[in-house]
Amino acid sequence: MTPRVLFVSPDAVGARMAGLGIRYTELARALGEVAEVTIATGDLEGADVVLPGGAAVVGYRPHEPAALRALVAAADTVVAPPQWPLVTSWLRRSGKRVVFDLYDPETLETLELFSGRRPVLRRLMVALTLDRLDDALRTGHHFMCASTAQRDLWTGALLATRRLTPAAYDADRGLRETVATVPFGLSATPPEEGLPGVREAFPGVIGPRDEIVVWNGGIWPWLDAPSAVRAVAQLAARRPGVRLVFMGQGSGYAGRAAALEAREVARGLGVLGATVLFSEEWVPYAERAGWLLQASCALATAGDHLEARYAFRTRLLDCLWAGVPIVCTRGDNLAERVERNGLGAVAAPGDVAGLADAIERVLEAGRGAYAAPLAAVAREYEWAAVAAPLRRWVCAPGAPPPPPVPVPRRRGHAVRSTGYRVARGGLSAVGLGWPSL
Repeated sequence: MTPRVLFVSPDAVGARMAGLGIRYTELARALGEVAEVTIATGDLEGADVVLPGGAAVVGYRPHEPAALRALVAAADTVVAPPQWPLVTSWLRRSGKRVVFDLYDPETLETLELFSGRRPVLRRLMVALTLDRLDDALRTGHHFMCASTAQRDLWTGALLATRRLTPAAYDADRGLRETVATVPFGLSATPPEEGLPGVREAFPGVIGPRDEIVVWNGGIWPWLDAPSAVRAVAQLAARRPGVRLVFMGQGSGYAGRAAALEAREVARGLGVLGATVLFSEEWVPYAERAGWLLQASCALATAGDHLEARYAFRTRLLDCLWAGVPIVCTRGDNLAERVERNGLGAVAAPGDVAGLADAIERVLEAGRGAYAAPLAAVAREYEWAAVAAPLRRWVCAPGAPPPPPVPVPRRRGHAVRSTGYRVARGGLSAVGLGWPSL
C-alpha cells in the first residue's frame, strides 16, 4: 500500500513562498514517487490545487485547525514544525508516525524578532515558542534539522527533556533514526535561461554593464541589511557601477520595520533608488532564476548572535543552483562552506569595510572563477539526496512505536497551554482571528 504523507505548512504554498512553503513543496515532489502526498497550508488563497508531481494542497487556519483532524486521520506520516497545543495533542493520540521539522530554530528567531518590543510581550512569545518546542520533543518519533550544528543543538535539547533513556540509546546509539540532517535542497534541473530578471525590473536604473549584487531572501530583524547597504554604498565610491538589489522584504510588524530601517539607511547615504534598490514584492518562486542568472554575486549578512549560529540561510542554496558566488558574514554552517570550498568570500559580522572588500574581490574574480566549486557543492544538496532520511521513515514498514511517556510539564507551561486554548476558543466564538504580532 502506498504510504500517505501530510505536510503541515503554516506558510503559503504557491507562486510566492517563504522558506517553509518552498521546503515542503520540494520535499513533497521528492517523495512523489514513493508516497501519496498532501500539503496543508495556512494560506487559504493558495489551497485547493494540485502541484506538479501530484501533491494536493488544502487549506486550514493555524489557530482554528479543525480541518487538520481529518487530514491527520487519513495520513500514515505527518511532517510539521512544532505545533500549537491542540494540534500537538491530536498528533500525540493519532497513532501516526510524527516527524517534527526543526530546521528553523524558531525560539532563537523569536528572541530577535521581538527585540525592542514590550518586555512582557517578548517574554510571553518566547515562552510560547519554547512550550511548542518542548511538546514537539516529547511527542515526535523523528526530527529533521538542516545542519550539523543544528543536530548538536537538538540532541542537547532531547537530553534536556530526558528523551535519551538507556533503552532509547541502545536502540539508536548514533541517534540517526531520531534526529536526521535534512537540509534545504535545490533542484537537479538547471535554471531556465532567458527569463526576465533584475534589469527588466529596474529599466533605466541598472545598465548593461552594471554589476548586480542580489540579496535574495527576506529582510528580517535577525539579519543585518543595514550593514549590507553601508558596504555597497562604500564600494560604490570606487566602483560606481555596483547595484545592490533586495529581491524580497519581510512581512508582519518586524519584517516591515527591518525593511524600513534598511531603506532609511540607504536614503541617509544618498543611494536609495540608484545604487540600492528594493523590489516592492517577493519575486515569484518560478521566476527567481531570471534574477539570479543576471547577478554578479549574492549577499547575505547577519549579526553576531545565536540565531545566526544555528540558522540555515535557505535562499543561499539557490545561489549554488544558479552558479552565483556568495558573499556572507561568518558564523553559520553555510558560511563555513563558502570559505572552505571557495564559493565566494566572507567577512566578520558588522565589519562594513571588510564586507565591501569581500564583495569587490568576488566581483573582480567574476562568476566564472567560482563555477566549478559551486556546481560541485550544489550536487550534494539536490532535493532527492537530502530527502533520503525522510523517505526512509515514510516507507518504514509497520506502525511507529508509541510516543515516549511525557515528563510532567512545568506549571507555567500548562497554564499557558490552557490560556491559549481559552483565548483561541473565545476569539473563534465571536468571529475574530488570532491577532498578528
